[in-house]
This record gives sequence, C-alpha cells and structure tokens, in this order.
Amino acid sequence: MESSISQRKKHHNARALVIESQQDLISAIQKVGASPHGTKIMSEKGMLRAILLEEITFKQAIIIKQEMLSKGGDAAVHAKVAALTGDYTDVLLMGTLRQLQRAAEGLMRQPFGLRRIGEEILEVLDALEPSAGRILQLGEHTLELGSKTYVMGILNTTPDSFSDGGKRMTVERAVEHAWRLVEEGADIIDIGGESTRPGSMPVPAEEEIQRVVPVIEALGKDFPAPISVDTYKSEVAEAALGAGAHMINDISGLTIDPRLGEVVAEAKVPIVLMHMKGRPKDMQENPQYESVVSEVARFLRDAAERAQEYGIPAENIIIDPGIGFGKTCAHNLELLRKLKELRSLGYPILIGTSRKGFIGRTLGLPVEDRVEGTSATVALAIASGVDIVRVHDVKQITRVARMSDAIVRGGSACEE
Repeated sequence: MESSISQRKKHHNARALVIESQQDLISAIQKVGASPHGTKIMSEKGMLRAILLEEITFKQAIIIKQEMLSKGGDAAVHAKVAALTGDYTDVLLMGTLRQLQRAAEGLMRQPFGLRRIGEEILEVLDALEPSAGRILQLGEHTLELGSKTYVMGILNTTPDSFSDGGKRMTVERAVEHAWRLVEEGADIIDIGGESTRPGSMPVPAEEEIQRVVPVIEALGKDFPAPISVDTYKSEVAEAALGAGAHMINDISGLTIDPRLGEVVAEAKVPIVLMHMKGRPKDMQENPQYESVVSEVARFLRDAAERAQEYGIPAENIIIDPGIGFGKTCAHNLELLRKLKELRSLGYPILIGTSRKGFIGRTLGLPVEDRVEGTSATVALAIASGVDIVRVHDVKQITRVARMSDAIVRGGSACEE
C-alpha cells in the first residue's frame, strides 16, 4: 500500500480561476505573494477583454487593426477590408486590458474620427469594473450601488394590468399594499397608473394622475421607501413629483413625450430609461431584430445621451433593456443571457422580468404560477451585474436577491 501511494503522481491542484474584474485578478495575484509593483503590472497584462465596435469605416478599421497589432493585441475585421471593396465593417478588438488602453490612447492621436473611437474604448473599459461606491440619490433616500441588489416592488393602480389589474384600485388598498411591500423587503415602490401590457391602450393623463397622485399623497413623508412613478407622460410626472415622488420610470426612453426630459431635469430626480420596440398596443406584433442586444444597447446609449441633453446628469440615469416590451421569447432569453454586455454603457441596470409571458411560454405556466421562473431570471441577472430588480413577489424575490448577493458580491452574509 505504501509503495503504491509513493508511486502516485504528484499533482499541483491546477485549476482555472473565475476572473470577472480587474479587482478579481489583483486579489489572485496578491494571494500568490507578488510585490505591489508587480501586481499592478501583471493585472494590466492578465485581464483579457473583447470589445466590439460597429459601423467603422474601412480606413478607420485598417488603422485600428494596425494600432492593436502594434500593442500586442489583435482586431478582427470584415474580409473585404483588405481589398477595400466596401464602406463599413464591425471590428472586434481582442487584447489585455493594458493593450486595449494603449491602443485607445494611440487612436486618440489619430485623424479620421478615431479620437472619439479611442474615447469610447476607454469608457467601456472603465464601465466594466464594478459600480461599488456609486450613489443614487432619491430625495432623502441614499442607495449605494454595488453594495446590494435593490428590490423595486410593483404597485399597480390600474384595472387592467396583466398580473394584478383591479386589485388595488382604491387609495386605501394601494396604501396598504405599499406598506406590505416595504415590510416584505422592497427598497423602492414603483406606482403605475396605466397598464402597459401587450395590446393595452393609453389612458388620458388626467385619469392617470387621479390614480397615482392620491396614493403618493396618502403615503406621505413618513413612508420609509422612495417612490418611483411608472409613466412616460410629462404631465403625470410633474404631478407625481409635486406630490412627493422621487423617481420616474419611463418605458419609452424619452421617445413619446420629449417634455418629460425637461420635467425630470428640473426636478433633479433619477430616471429609468427603458427600451421598447413600438408601443404597448402593437409591440408584440411580430417584433424583429437583426441583433437584439446590439439594437437595445444602441437605443439605450442614445436615450442616455438624449437625457443629458435635457440636463439630466449621468448619475441620475438608470437603463432597462425592456424585457417583454417588443420582444419574442427568444429575444428576451438572449438579452438575459448577454446582460453583461449592457454594463459597457456605464449606467446602473434595472431589470423587470416579473411573471412575464416569456416565463410562461418557457415553463408552460399561467401568470399566477411564475414565481420560480421569475426567481431564476433574477438570480442570473444579479450574477450579470444588475442593480435593481422590479418584481411583484417581493417577499420571495428579496430572499432570492439576498442569497444571490451573498454569492456574487461576497462579504460576511452568513449567520454563524
């Protein structure tokens, strides 16, 4: 027995590490015992990234590839670029963090619009790092992004919402439910006065105000959670903010009512900018995309720039890919699978998957029996770096979020 043990091959417990950020790599290098100077140098060399650039001219693409090669990385371009037999190409940059940084800095010294491309590369690299320490201010409420996933509880005051329409049509019932959501763990309450389910029709602003504002007023200043209002109408937002709301959740990304941007900027409150293809009444009529992730990302980047043109500061912008809004089941699943790509935009991410139709179609379940499916989407979204989850089943999803945070964000969450 001793002979066979002594003859056993010695192994060194080789394994691939999970490195999600530069800080992960720095920690791994430090554990080996490398010097501080060596850690800094190696952390820049060891962090591999792939960055996609879209609609690059052939002239730009040639210079970008040369720049990447000169720094030790590479760039994939369309096969026609070498022959100059076209106009535009996508470019896939591949390299270490340091190689990409140096290439971007080199591009910023070049003509032909390459300075802006270099700036975009650096912005993406910066956005990919965790958002810990970033503050979202909602009135007197301060949310420290990166420290935990925040749960937004849904409070519909509509007769026709797909999941809970008509259940809280009186002010008393709505207020009672808002307090229950907070007791169950909601960090934010999102009040909606118009259903945006597939096929729904808009309601007049006056009616939406009558559904929302009395609830905000009844909750009063002593309500312990910040209040968001789900609306794309400037009149509703103005009335809600005047009544004490702290944030606006706009499903249109400032495309339906341009004045909404002015109202939010003047009130100095955060806004959620969501992607939607079409309008609720027709958004699910055969939605099509060449690339759903690319098109959603482009829309959200444009929406954020538009918001800043209105005077809304970047720190008050949250983005939402709009799960279920003008997307097929396959589109929704792909967006969830590639949520990490949206972190490249540099804004906090809100996700709303609660009880939605793609969960029902995937699992073959009715709307009232989708809490496990919702839980799966929430857990995986948290692993992809989302900051806020918007849900109906607050009690259950708060537990899912806490457990997911304990795994993803670490810390001393365990009760010994």
